[in-house]
Order: sequence, then C-alpha cells, then structure tokens
Amino acid sequence: MMTDHGMAEEPADGGPVRHIPVLLGQVLDALDPKPGDRMVDGTFGAGGYSAALLSRGARIVGIDRDPTAIAAAAPMLAAHPGLALHHGRFGDLEAIVAERGEGPLDGVVLDIGVSSMQIDDGDRGFSFQKDGPLDMRMSRDGPTAADVVNRLKIGDLARIFNFLGDERQAGRIARAIDARRAERPFERTLDLAGLVARTIGRNPKDKIDPATRTFQALRIFVNDELGELVRALVAAERVLKPGGRLCVVTFHSLEDRIVKRFLRDRSEAATVSRHLPDVQHKDRTFDSRNKAATGTDEEIASNPRARSAKLRSAVRTEAPARSGAGAMDFTDLPTLADLPPSGA
Repeated sequence: MMTDHGMAEEPADGGPVRHIPVLLGQVLDALDPKPGDRMVDGTFGAGGYSAALLSRGARIVGIDRDPTAIAAAAPMLAAHPGLALHHGRFGDLEAIVAERGEGPLDGVVLDIGVSSMQIDDGDRGFSFQKDGPLDMRMSRDGPTAADVVNRLKIGDLARIFNFLGDERQAGRIARAIDARRAERPFERTLDLAGLVARTIGRNPKDKIDPATRTFQALRIFVNDELGELVRALVAAERVLKPGGRLCVVTFHSLEDRIVKRFLRDRSEAATVSRHLPDVQHKDRTFDSRNKAATGTDEEIASNPRARSAKLRSAVRTEAPARSGAGAMDFTDLPTLADLPPSGA
C-alpha cells in the first residue's frame, strides 16, 4: 500500500512537526563523506543533509525548485563557503553540475517528495487541513492543482487518483468533482477536501484523513514528481565518478519501486542473445547495496516522517553510463500538457 510523505500532517505536541532530516545517520553511513568530496544535495529543502555533509568537510551543491527554500538558506549559504545553491529541478542534475563545473561527483543524495515546511504553510496549498489556495506547485510556476481539478477530463482525474494516490474510490471522487465544478470551480484546499470527505466518508479502519490520497495524487501530478525522479536517477549515473555514491530516500511505494527497479537494472549486466549481433553488452553501472534501510524505532518515535521512509543506496562502477532510463515506462497517465485550455 502506498504511504505518504508528510501528507498525514501528524502533530507533535499540539503543533506542526519540525523539519528533521530523515534517516540522516544511514545516509551519512552510505555516502561516507570525506574532506574535499564534491556532492550534490538534489532536494536541499531546509538543508539538513547538506549541513551534515558540510560538517564532514564535503563541498555541496544544493538544488531546490522551491524559491522559498533557496531564499531561506541565505544565512546558511553565508556561513558555509563550501556550499553553493542552485534554484532548479533535480531532474536537471547533469546540466546543473556541468554548468557549475563540479563533476564528476563523489556523491548524490535525494530526499523525494514534499517537505514538512511546504505542508505547514497553508498558503502553498498542499494541506487538506489548512485553508489556502489550491496550488501545490513546488516551483510556483506552471498549472496549479486547481487547474488540474477544474480542467482535466473526468477519466484522467480518476486515473491520477487511483494510480498516484492508491485511492480505491477514485471514480466516485472524480465524478463528484465533475458535478461540482459544473456549478463553480474549485479554488481552496478545504473546499476540495470537504467534497472528498462527503463523497467517500471516513473509514473507521483507516487512520488517515479521507482527502489524503487525493491530495497526494494531485501533488505528485502537478509537480511531475515521478518523472523528475527518473530523470534524476539517470543524471546521477552520468555525473558520479567510479566509487561515487548514490542515496535516495523515498516515502511511498511508487517512488521506492522506481528506485528499486532502476538500481536492479543498473546492478545487473545486460545479457544479449548471440542471435542479436547488433546489441551491445552492457556492464553493471552500479553496485547496489543490499535491501532498503529504514528508520529505527527511536527515530520513528521522535520523527513521524521516518515511519514510511526507505533509503536505497548504490556505488558507481567504472562502466560507462547507459543511455536512457531502461524499463521505466511504468504508466500511461496524462501529463500537464493534456490540460484543456482555460475556459474550453
């Protein structure tokens, strides 16, 4: 079953959960940073991983698509000469590293999904418990969640809710949205959350809010999170030097499945038939490290976000990077390009 990345919005002592880097100890063990190592923190956020790596003497390029995160990092940037920040998408990792002349790298770390800081800010539109504009854009540009809800075809909405949110009532929710938007468009988070709750009710056996899966699916779709993850994995393979280390922290099964499939593909030599002479043999590009690491009981007790977190890591071999993402065509979901024009 899919779990969420902060979308349960669990309180701690009556207030929002403070952002704490998840699986930090395991990430440091896997990356094994040394003085002078050059690494990329592809999901900078509040800078938790970067700060820990800087303390070990590594040089860091932090990437974040959220301009708010970049602006908030100004004091940290001033205090650490070994830190550079780039406002952009981690799917563009290869181009960013090339532009800054930082490759090849000793390490890449990615913490996939939405941050607790974004959830806690109702004005960002990620939360189904705080009223705000139905936005959900990490980069603050492009179509919003309201655009998707108000303009995407009913069948496409159902597919998004089902696949990206593991929502069993996806069809009912999509039909209810379609009926309501014919009267007036959705603009606010609590408006949509209320409609979902009224449509499917609350399952007494389900501990999460009825709107959790719908909001998760919309967030992933609006930000093309799975596509960005695939592009980042391919880019990391190209920028890591032999012996360089890749660490990816995921929070639900779709993300973890993509990382697991990619590393399994890259950790196995591609065999070819003698009847296909034009197909080249492909060596392993990564040595994948055992099974996924998870949070300890102590960490989960102090940081609820660690409950569903998994860390997968691998070490780059000397083999040249492969072309393409391999067998990563996991869905035929619509894209933002499929949105009908406004007013159509």
